[in-house]
Amino acid sequence: MDVCSFIKAVLAQDENTIRSFFHKDAYVNWHCSNEHFTVDEFIIANCEYPGDWDGTVERVEVIGDLFITVTKVYPQDRSVYFHVVSFIRTANDKITSMDEYWADDGNPPQWRIDKHIGTPII
Repeated sequence: MDVCSFIKAVLAQDENTIRSFFHKDAYVNWHCSNEHFTVDEFIIANCEYPGDWDGTVERVEVIGDLFITVTKVYPQDRSVYFHVVSFIRTANDKITSMDEYWADDGNPPQWRIDKHIGTPII
């Protein structure tokens, strides 16, 4: 499976292409908001989300039939940034399950800034 093409379709909110990557009985879990989706529900949640989106795949790891991806996601105006870590399980080149963890990008909390610990990654 070409996981980067899948992520590109998700960012483009391309319903037909997204659907082509999934097994008919697949599911998606968004753990940070405690939501479980069928493929149809995931497509609605993704494709009807307001705005135009873009992003960059920063890392892909493959362990057997499991793809682990880290993607930086942002609206095209780049007003905010998010990171999503996805665990994508496949069988016969189709996604059977996907577990995702979303986080808002931002500054460290003030208490750590006050301690003068840590430095920017980039």
